Amino acid sequence: MENLISLENKTAIVTGSSSGIGRAISIYLAKAGASVALAARRVEKLEEVANEIEKIGQKALPIQVDVTVRQDIQKMVAETIKQFGKIDILVNNAGVLDFKNFLEIDDENWNKILSVNLRGYLWTAQAVAKEMISKKQGKIVNIASVAGISAFPQITMYNISKAAVIMLTKSMALELGPLGINVNAIAPGIIETEMTEEMLKDPKTIQGFLSKIPLGRTGKAEDIAGAALFLSSELSNYMTGETVVVDGGWTCHL
Repeated sequence: MENLISLENKTAIVTGSSSGIGRAISIYLAKAGASVALAARRVEKLEEVANEIEKIGQKALPIQVDVTVRQDIQKMVAETIKQFGKIDILVNNAGVLDFKNFLEIDDENWNKILSVNLRGYLWTAQAVAKEMISKKQGKIVNIASVAGISAFPQITMYNISKAAVIMLTKSMALELGPLGINVNAIAPGIIETEMTEEMLKDPKTIQGFLSKIPLGRTGKAEDIAGAALFLSSELSNYMTGETVVVDGGWTCHL
């Protein structure tokens, strides 16, 4: 059983790995034996995560990357190959959330959300998949959201982007499956991260969420990391095109 969950001798890239869900996923993959390329815009935060990974005896490579810039993605892939020789796992996690009433959505909001949350996933997956194809194996995990399944007010563009990630996952699975690459997604519910910190400061907001979550708590980044580890391991070898919902049961109401 340990061999099935082990990522020994595997190399992973995790985007948006400087904090929150990306940081937790990176550490979980490292604890399972993987070397991890850490990609995000905040280099100082990446170095902190790299130090944590190195303390548990695994290799980490911090790389400053803006996933809206194709050259940055190409550099990330090249540096990972140079350092580790291959890429076995990609976790597309970099994302942004911007509150905006529907009637106030403008070009800036549209471009900001879709360029990071959707186009960044597409470009990164393209670049990495080309490397995976040569070995006819690989695992790609896209971080979606329950907001891609059920709409929430004031985040229309975020809802759209995450729904698109779920369909992107299915489309990628269809084309990359015959090439030996598994593609799945995770749809987190309300997770305690920097992105949700301000929102969760409001007691009424928290109570509203908890009233709809059967497990009676908001999620931790580690809750998502566990699912990502499963989808990155041999235990998920016959899964592709699926979206795993990790929300404490919230979507049971839908």
